[in-house]
Amino acid sequence: MDFGLTDEQQAIRDGIARICAKFDDEYWLNKDREGGFPHDFHQAIARDGWLGICMPEAYGGSGLGVAEAAIMMQAIAESGACMAGASAVHLNIFGLQPVVVYGTEEQKQRMLPPLIRGEHKACFGVTEPDTGLDTTKLRTRAERKGDHYILTGQKVWTSTAQVADRILVIARTTPPEQVKKKTDGLTLFYTAFDRKYLEAREIDKMGRKAVDSNQLFIDGLPVPLEDRIGEEGRGFEYLLHGLNPERILCAAESIGIGRAALARAVAYAKERVVFDRPIGRNQGVQHPLAECWMELEAANLMVMKAAWLYDNGRDCGAEANAAKYLAAEAGHKAARTAVLTHGGFGYAKEYHVERYFRESMITMIAPVTQQLVLCHIAEKKLGLPKSY
Repeated sequence: MDFGLTDEQQAIRDGIARICAKFDDEYWLNKDREGGFPHDFHQAIARDGWLGICMPEAYGGSGLGVAEAAIMMQAIAESGACMAGASAVHLNIFGLQPVVVYGTEEQKQRMLPPLIRGEHKACFGVTEPDTGLDTTKLRTRAERKGDHYILTGQKVWTSTAQVADRILVIARTTPPEQVKKKTDGLTLFYTAFDRKYLEAREIDKMGRKAVDSNQLFIDGLPVPLEDRIGEEGRGFEYLLHGLNPERILCAAESIGIGRAALARAVAYAKERVVFDRPIGRNQGVQHPLAECWMELEAANLMVMKAAWLYDNGRDCGAEANAAKYLAAEAGHKAARTAVLTHGGFGYAKEYHVERYFRESMITMIAPVTQQLVLCHIAEKKLGLPKSY
């Protein structure tokens, strides 16, 4: 059992750190104030081939695992980019796994290389205003019309829709009353983001201003048959293939935010002098920071265990969910503790930790809430009856 990074994994971390050094805290603070997608950061990551880190080599990717992707995304968040930097690229990392696994050879050749090269930006159309995490109740419809489908409906919290030119979207092709299982009758598509039929209204939100979140209105979007992924009606099954990697990567990003916050808090505690002594000498300051370090490291072990299980083809649903839960709790606590360590200055934007704190809130909510993770563990690992 080896808990250390391999030479290749350390090289990934170092390579990402070198890119991120060009986009420092001041860069992300400016993005937090003014907004605007970080195109230059996205292109810098794409230019060195990192967007294809766990895509097959046959299509221009590196063919590595989710463990390597987690190391990459953690390094991005830890640089101070937090969720703004991570969200600018992480859909490219895991989002098209359904295409990798279930797409035809023609689809893989057509869809994957432009995404890996950074020529295409994709968004994810799953969540809807009235259904939340209950994906089986989706109302967006896709009606077959000969050699194409017509999509109509709404999505919400669709990230990067302001800049995307492709969308991975799930829609109902069979009414719920006509299916045997409630997860049947949903179909997955990866198609052009045609703004003649799609309207993205940006949501003004708490943090991550650099990466837009949107309410999406779909009005008769024509989707060619060749843009359907896999069989009609099995989209929910295909979508699940990307959910565990998403949880693992989001967990790694949470750890990155927590580590960035902890590093700033420790540096401040060493420098800030009150009553003729650095505040870091006081146990009331030391102990919360020490707790944060331990909790971040413990959560990170679960992140890497979940990634290892996934990469080795083993069931990792419970571990991926547990990693997301533990990392979100640890990252958010570290960010909160960093603000408190700074005292009044923690509330000032120029010290950055308040931005870390706001962005850490994302991981407490998405891609799945903490409460639903607890429900999953209670049911799947403890054998308790389903509560919802």
